[in-house]
Amino acid sequence: MEISLDSLETPALTKAMLADLLFDEIGLNKREAKDLIDAFFELITQSLVNGEDVKITGFGHFQFRTKSARPGRNPRTGEIIPIEARNVVTFHASQKLKDSVQNGQA
Repeated sequence: MEISLDSLETPALTKAMLADLLFDEIGLNKREAKDLIDAFFELITQSLVNGEDVKITGFGHFQFRTKSARPGRNPRTGEIIPIEARNVVTFHASQKLKDSVQNGQA
C-alpha cells in the first residue's frame, strides 16, 4: 500500500485523512474507518494518561515522564520564576523511521 501526501492540500496528515485512506485502501466503510482511527488514538492516549509508555515497533515510542519543579527565568525581566512539576510526553523515533526519513523512502 503506497500512501502519497504530495497531492494533499495540507502538509499535515490528519485523522480524517487516515480514515479516508483506510476506506480507499482496505475497504472499510467510512464510519468503521473513523471509529478505528479514534479507538487507536484513544488507546494510546489512555495508556499515556495511566503513566504507561507506548511503543510502536518500526515507528517509535511515546514516553511518559514527570518533570520535577525547577527555577526558571523570565527572559524579558530576568526575574526568577518557579516552574511547577508537570507530566510530559516525549516521542522518540525508531531507527527504522529515522533511516526511512533520511533516505526519503516509505
